[in-house]
Amino acid sequence: MPGNGEAILEVRDLVKHYPLTRGILFKKQVGAVHAVDGVSFDLRRGETLGIVGESGCGKSTVAKLLVNLERPTSGRILYKGEDVTRLSGRALKAVRRNIQMVFQDPYTSLNPRMTVGDIIGEPYDIHPEVAPKGDRRAKVRELLDVVGLSPEHINRYPHQFSGGQRQRIGIARGLALRPEIIVADEPVSALDVSVQAQVVNLLERLQDEFDLAYVFIAHDLSVVRHISDRVAVMYLGRFAEAGTDAQIYEHATHPYTQALLSAVPVPDPRARAGRDRIILTGDVPSPAHPPSGCRFRTRCWKAREKCARVVPPLEIPDWFLEGGGPEAHASACHYAEERPATPDVPPTE
Repeated sequence: MPGNGEAILEVRDLVKHYPLTRGILFKKQVGAVHAVDGVSFDLRRGETLGIVGESGCGKSTVAKLLVNLERPTSGRILYKGEDVTRLSGRALKAVRRNIQMVFQDPYTSLNPRMTVGDIIGEPYDIHPEVAPKGDRRAKVRELLDVVGLSPEHINRYPHQFSGGQRQRIGIARGLALRPEIIVADEPVSALDVSVQAQVVNLLERLQDEFDLAYVFIAHDLSVVRHISDRVAVMYLGRFAEAGTDAQIYEHATHPYTQALLSAVPVPDPRARAGRDRIILTGDVPSPAHPPSGCRFRTRCWKAREKCARVVPPLEIPDWFLEGGGPEAHASACHYAEERPATPDVPPTE
């Protein structure tokens, strides 16, 4: 079963701050944008970890940090026990072969001046040990067939494909080096709904075929639930709640997660009329000036003095441990509770 094997990727207290400077000739740092602020998780062989949250919460920054497109301010990213944040040169190149990325926009992530064959085969130029020159053309054709495209299209250019087909090309490029981990940064958000389903089903099939582990990042709750074994809900640079898909979607205990789930569209009018919507007030705080204590407290109807003073740890609340039910999962809230909380019902102290 996915998630029961060894952890091939361990992220510990990952932090990324972007400096805010003032001045032209003599720049002085006057602050920092807290894009990612203490994220920790494990990724096991063959499983999918979904990271969900609204725009600007730091999801894409986490993706860039995992593939070393950005260097963290602090924290560790352990791949098979080796801290990749300390690697450079050949050692980093070797690790990058096993951690590939599928980008969000299939229109801008492919070079319009290169043919599909050159785009998918480019990783072989960087890692020639994977495929000798004489075999590369055949391997590219094989990858096109694997992702559901015609091998005869190898000499076409990206503009000759639809959005869904371009994303399949991006997936084929990510598979070229036979990685163990693929970081998919909102891979279906730019696609039509019908095409989204095709691409998600393709990713699930490839996971079984190539024994891949995914970090799947999205803001669409239904897509994340469909593909993920475990889900982490992110808010303003931190994880608010984490657990299995059933724990998060059916037994949410964090107020932010409950608010997100209450906003999911329901096609059945009768079911829609009978549910309680949680309407959050106020705007998301600036990541340059995050609130003290709990990041969500400025929009939370449960907020108390303790929420401003103490940062709630992402752990299983003590009052859930004894029962051991599905509500017993990590939640960064001092007043976590499973009931579908609404703003007009005050929490118990």
